[in-house]
Amino acid sequence: MTNIKTLSVDLGPLQGGRSYPIYIGSGLLEHAELLGRHIAGKQVVVVTNDTVAPLYLEKILVTLRSLAHIQRCETVTLPDGEQYKTLDVLNRIFDVLLDKHFDRSVTLVALGGGVIGDMTGFAAACYQRGVDFIQIPTTLLAQVDSSVGGKTGVNHPLGKNMIGAFHQPRCVIADIDTLNTLSDRELSAGIAEVIKYGLIGDAEFFDWLEANMDKLLARDAASLMVAVERSCVDKTQMVIADEREGGVRALLNLGHTFGHAIETGMGYGSWLHGEAVATGMCMAVRMSARRGWLSHADMVRAEALIQRANLPVRAPATLDAARFIELMGVDKKVKNGKIRLVLLKAIGEAIVTDDFAPALLTEVIDECRETC
Repeated sequence: MTNIKTLSVDLGPLQGGRSYPIYIGSGLLEHAELLGRHIAGKQVVVVTNDTVAPLYLEKILVTLRSLAHIQRCETVTLPDGEQYKTLDVLNRIFDVLLDKHFDRSVTLVALGGGVIGDMTGFAAACYQRGVDFIQIPTTLLAQVDSSVGGKTGVNHPLGKNMIGAFHQPRCVIADIDTLNTLSDRELSAGIAEVIKYGLIGDAEFFDWLEANMDKLLARDAASLMVAVERSCVDKTQMVIADEREGGVRALLNLGHTFGHAIETGMGYGSWLHGEAVATGMCMAVRMSARRGWLSHADMVRAEALIQRANLPVRAPATLDAARFIELMGVDKKVKNGKIRLVLLKAIGEAIVTDDFAPALLTEVIDECRETC
């Protein structure tokens, strides 16, 4: 086991003691003491999916069973995929909790990617009006983004992540060894969120990504450690400053308004979240350049890095501009009926704005579709 990097999401002593650590390292799934220190009660329910379960569920169960204070441990295995991130599937977690008579001392453990983390966290926020949960993200996207910050929820046919709650985990345990079992497509999807941090506020990190993208794609362990840690540092700073996304934290949604429209319009699961965000970032970059804020050179750099990560840079041709804008209107950043976007002034400098002409938005969407 390598050295463990520990970061702190410090939400302050006046907020109910909700600060928590993020652990990043190798071999952490077998680190019983690390997991055990964040389980206050004697009851645990592990929630995972049918892809992750054969890989890591037994390892986690062995670790949990080695803890003397754990007396009850159950599992819930959900189907894998964004299309299953629904209230109906969420009820399977509640079915086990209620059928097995788990009380308020239960700790839910999310073992999987972003879908599992979001659904487990939402179940924890709702069950008996709130119980503890732990994030054990097994995808790059979940390790660098969705597991940190307390956003939980499910999708609705009319909009992605529109039903949910803020509920912070007791800890996040990011074992980079789990990244070795990701498909190349899933790895690239996670890199999209890594690139996002460089674009919105960390130009030095963007430079590092340009120099080390080939190593990340080759799954070089040291490079992955740097990418996960730096991304978590950047996100943690924004979460601490703005836990409930009333200000600076909204910058983390670069590309997401466009991307969520793609996911919803194409059907959940057709595009991976990171793929949709990658294309959405390209659209935001072009919008920024067309608005006269971002230089042409920075636009080219941003698109080139996204392409190097083997990510799509064009939206599907089947979504025309009118449908795109309709879907973008169902977004948490919409205010007083106006679409707001995260756009760039430069690499490393982002803003949230509605200062653009509707005609310009239409032009950029048409420019960025696959037919162009």
